[in-house]
Amino acid sequence: MKPDSIEPPHIGALKAGPRNAISDVADVTVGHATIAEGPLQTGATVVRPHGGDPYRDRVPAAATVLNGFGKSIGLMQVEELGVLETPIALTNTFSVGTVAQAQIRQCVAANPQCGRRLPTVNPLVFECNDGYLNDIQAMAVNEEHYLTAYAVAGPDFMQGAVGAGRGMSSFGVKGGIGSASRRVPSADGAEYTVGALVLSNFGRPQQLSLAGRAIGPMLVERLAATGEPEKGSIILVIATDAPLDARQLRRLSLRAGAGLARTGSVFGHGSGDIALAFSTAYTLPLDPARPMPNVAMLHDALIDPLFQAVADSAEQAIIHSLWHAETVTGRDGHCRRALLDVMGGHIATLMEQPQ
Repeated sequence: MKPDSIEPPHIGALKAGPRNAISDVADVTVGHATIAEGPLQTGATVVRPHGGDPYRDRVPAAATVLNGFGKSIGLMQVEELGVLETPIALTNTFSVGTVAQAQIRQCVAANPQCGRRLPTVNPLVFECNDGYLNDIQAMAVNEEHYLTAYAVAGPDFMQGAVGAGRGMSSFGVKGGIGSASRRVPSADGAEYTVGALVLSNFGRPQQLSLAGRAIGPMLVERLAATGEPEKGSIILVIATDAPLDARQLRRLSLRAGAGLARTGSVFGHGSGDIALAFSTAYTLPLDPARPMPNVAMLHDALIDPLFQAVADSAEQAIIHSLWHAETVTGRDGHCRRALLDVMGGHIATLMEQPQ
């Protein structure tokens, strides 16, 4: 069986949306800018919560830091105010400042009074360290890469070794960008969508579990892997159209950790594991003269199906980040092989075995 003909396992009993991606949540779009030039294997990825200006029309959001070995920017204000003011940007560790500056310039260009008559903007940039494959010291990502990723953002986007995921590694193989979604019938008669997007750069080969099956021992054997400590990270972005406030969204973000743990992660000492959740059900105006939304929030007693959808879509997105990745060679000849290149038809055999 050819590796590219092997379908990834479906996680859980909930159905996926039509794209099985975060963009199944209406108005959410994703774009990439990829650098793939010899020792430079990196890029930027942008998640837009809606098609307008998030500085003027903010969406409710909250984050959970599962393990704080990270250099993200903007989390403190998200925790305090419970809103997003910019798109969500993903990149490598040394490019956080550059991408944050691009977000600020973009906001000022669209809102000339930002930082003067209007409040300053809170950029939001998440990172993982792609320094094994990418010459991270070259700081190749510039403001144009962020703007390109923003400009091309759409409902259909690539996964795997693209954008911010270009140089990322997971479980000793190629990691990167992955996404998934789940449809959630609710007891209140509505149907909601939950979507996840991950920047996957974590895990040791021996830890890997796919759909509850221990792949790690065989992966270690095929990679001839050594017992190096975990030094990676993962960013998990959760979107939903369910009407939730920031408190409830923080509870959703925490459940992304359940999906992460199922793949074998123990949130290692050197891993920066951060989850952010936002809702597109309503926006909050910057201008105090505009009315605040009158939205009936989902009752807490009805939230469990959303928790299930978050865990399942997060796990599925991590699997997709591995499934869609290609083998990449970068800095100093370092190579990360794609999971399906390493495992080949053995994946299908393992998936068929009873648990």
